[in-house]
Amino acid sequence: MDLVYDFLENKIKLTKEDSIVVGVSAGPDSMCLLYLLLELQKKIGYKIIVAHINHQKREESKEEESFLKEYCLNHNCSFESMRIEKYGTGNFHKEAREIRYKFYQDLINKYQAAYLMTAHHGDDLIETILMRLVRGSTLSGYKGISLITNMDNYFIVRPLLYVTKEEIENFNKANNIPYRIDQSNFSNKYTRNRYRHNVLPFLKEENKNVHLKFLKFSAMLTECDNYIEKVLNNAYNNIYQDAKLDISLFKEEDIFLQKMLLEKILLNFYDDLSFVESKHIDILLNLIRKNKSGSKISLPLGIIAKIDYGYFLLEKSNNLDSNYCYLLEDGLKLPNGMTFQEYHGKENGNDVIHLISSDIDLPLYVRSKKVGDAIELKGMNKFKKVSDIFIDKKLSRDKRDSYPIVVDSSGKIIWIPKLKKSKYDSQNHELCDIIFKCL
Repeated sequence: MDLVYDFLENKIKLTKEDSIVVGVSAGPDSMCLLYLLLELQKKIGYKIIVAHINHQKREESKEEESFLKEYCLNHNCSFESMRIEKYGTGNFHKEAREIRYKFYQDLINKYQAAYLMTAHHGDDLIETILMRLVRGSTLSGYKGISLITNMDNYFIVRPLLYVTKEEIENFNKANNIPYRIDQSNFSNKYTRNRYRHNVLPFLKEENKNVHLKFLKFSAMLTECDNYIEKVLNNAYNNIYQDAKLDISLFKEEDIFLQKMLLEKILLNFYDDLSFVESKHIDILLNLIRKNKSGSKISLPLGIIAKIDYGYFLLEKSNNLDSNYCYLLEDGLKLPNGMTFQEYHGKENGNDVIHLISSDIDLPLYVRSKKVGDAIELKGMNKFKKVSDIFIDKKLSRDKRDSYPIVVDSSGKIIWIPKLKKSKYDSQNHELCDIIFKCL
């Protein structure tokens, strides 16, 4: 942990006047971070405020909160907690993150703290970067997790990026640091866990300090991104005015800057760019190059991009376009309100699909109906036209063309959410590694 201590003492340069809010879940990573800060506190004398959020999603949550409260009492540090009583129907992870950081911000203000510290470690950094490289992201997204993030009135600091999960576990054992385990961290149902269990061991065999290489890569991208941001802002203010992009001026810019400009414009319509992939940027560039007035395309979350007499603009739509295709992922919300979530309950109606990934071609997509669509029905060994199913289910005509259809990468129809399931829906739930519910 020498690199962590050196970072906190000599780079962050903590002083006795500082107040630090620490996000602690009671898991091994955050308990390790809290222990390190408590040890360093003996030397420096700053104030520690432990921030704990009880998501109330697991039976163990109440016990974890009680354990942490007692731990803080015994170690003379402030304990602040909140319980999330109700979630919406959107992306659970995104919503939980927003609630979490709102709680942190409130504590920053309450204690006039300069720092928020979280327990992201080196393995988290590798997983995040690899997942974004595979999925597709932006230059800013490829940075992964930063050591230090400058917020409006405080800094988010992640000291454990210098160490691996294994180092944390060994340190906890050597110092008898108590913690609690979330069993969901071992399930391969979650994408991150599959990277953790299958990809990271190989990388660490090649280089046991590979996490430090990724940290250097992240720092390099951060420097590049900071420089580009300065150039980008000048071009943005010149080309994008009154919520319209001047296509003639846009075409004069280098292709790299064009992509950055589109990302910046998209941030006016998205809280972050987690829903936007590199393929979406390419689609927008093609739309702009053609510069055909009246042409438009659908983007995730009901955003419409269109061309209007030499200008490119984005606008929100309240209705599903009759020709769309979205990547199926946890939290996908269609403009008509239908939402797809990873599911771990016991329901088995037409609003839930249980799949075995080896039976289908990944990834999955949600698209609008096409002429000739047919689904191979479960238990019947025959195909039926989607249009006939719509009629059988008495779906109104105005909804048929835009009703979502779930397909795999080869085009096979897997599911008509809430209406019919294909033969690929599995009854052997123990083998199912992909489960979605449509709300």
